[in-house]
Amino acid sequence: MQTQSENACFGGTQGVYTHPSTSCGCDMTFGLFLPQEAQDGPVPLLWYLSGLTCTHENAMTKAGAQAWAAEQGIALVFPDTSPRGDDVADDDAYDLGKGAGFYVNATEKPWAPHYRMWDYVTDELPALLADGFALDMDRQGITGHSMGGHGALTIAMAHPDRFRSVSAFAPIANPSASDWGRKQLTAYLGTNEDLWSPHDATRCMRDTGFDGPMLIDTGTHDQFLDLLKPEALAEAAAARRQQMTFRMQPGYDHSYFFVSTFMEDHVNFHAEALWA
Repeated sequence: MQTQSENACFGGTQGVYTHPSTSCGCDMTFGLFLPQEAQDGPVPLLWYLSGLTCTHENAMTKAGAQAWAAEQGIALVFPDTSPRGDDVADDDAYDLGKGAGFYVNATEKPWAPHYRMWDYVTDELPALLADGFALDMDRQGITGHSMGGHGALTIAMAHPDRFRSVSAFAPIANPSASDWGRKQLTAYLGTNEDLWSPHDATRCMRDTGFDGPMLIDTGTHDQFLDLLKPEALAEAAAARRQQMTFRMQPGYDHSYFFVSTFMEDHVNFHAEALWA
């Protein structure tokens, strides 16, 4: 692992690190904020998964999360959204290929050799973080925005013993029924829709739910609202009687202005679960 940068940030350290990834078959980069408390021992960890077109850097610089994480004494990790490199398959469209890994393990050509973001986020990067930093891996929460909200929800529901809490900003909530989902899941996983179910938060909610608190925020003026389908997830949660705070925020869109506005709520929500 190579240190790309480390900057003092709200009494702690915001670092950027690169390492060779066995999952993705290329170098991967992630950001990690460690609060001041990490100097004295392991601290809880909150994952932030970013959306389409993003790298590790977008949320790290735009979401304002470090201030609230420092206040709560928790770490933040910002993984990339896809593999990178000259030999990594790509597409001319912004919603497929680099920047659009969708947090799945691709099985179809030309994506299969590198697009294994599920394994990267759930296995490889956690092991690297546990080995290299002062983190309490028994206290983890996960959140994300848009495609990253999709990833956060599906990963949390697949690993309920690992995550104490999950939240999402404007998640792609029902990709099997959306153009933001059907295109990518077909490309990465093929046409057998049964294989898509672990990567559809609404289906996951119907099948398993999550044994812990959930918080979902979506803006009423989100320009992609018909693609996100938050109502499908809300209906599935209600049918399951899943504990969940579901909020439609009046006037907000899909941007980081929306994310940063409600970031304090989300960090505090996770901190309550992580320090319990």
